Amino acid sequence: MALQYSENEIRVLGCLIEKEITTPEYYPLSLNALLNACNQKSNRDPVFSLNEAAVRQAVRTLADQALIRGAGSDSRVAKYEHRMNELYNFHRHEIAVLCVLLLRGPQTPGELRTRTERLYEFEDLEAVHSALNHLMRRDPPLVKILPRQPGTKESRYMHLFAGEEGSIEQIEDKESTRSSISEGSSAAADRVSQLEVEVDALRRELGTLREQLANFQKQFQ
Repeated sequence: MALQYSENEIRVLGCLIEKEITTPEYYPLSLNALLNACNQKSNRDPVFSLNEAAVRQAVRTLADQALIRGAGSDSRVAKYEHRMNELYNFHRHEIAVLCVLLLRGPQTPGELRTRTERLYEFEDLEAVHSALNHLMRRDPPLVKILPRQPGTKESRYMHLFAGEEGSIEQIEDKESTRSSISEGSSAAADRVSQLEVEVDALRRELGTLREQLANFQKQFQ
């Protein structure tokens, strides 16, 4: 059965996996800590700006599907933990790769090796490929290889927690946004160049006027 999770649910799940490995002393996470992790600006692509209600809804949906659960604690504050290892029996290298894909979208094996350093230390790219192959052979598959982009040497891999169609739509939306930003930056650069030309022309015209004024003043001295 294909997986169909929303962007918010995927971000919550990725954050719980990440924090369990990188900051076990603060895990499980309270709702506020989870909110901060979801909106974190580093190691996230795209960067989110979720509110508490959105995170709470994602937690509720994931809990209904047994992917996360409330964790017993002496504190009065409710805390949450993921159940991915129980459900999928992941090896450490698998869950490290999957976590980074959930948090940062499609990536090449080279990017994954660099970005998983805090989670798991891969010896070489072959070890990354091995983890990706394990994830692709799961039932249902959790990862898919994307067609190689023109001008690139490595193919990218994406997670399938949003379903294949949903994941591809998210990629297209993200790349469309980046393209729009790039086009906007290019247009702004063109406008700046045009303004620089106009300023230079005004400076030359001002210099000419100053020279003419100086000559005019000499006639009355």
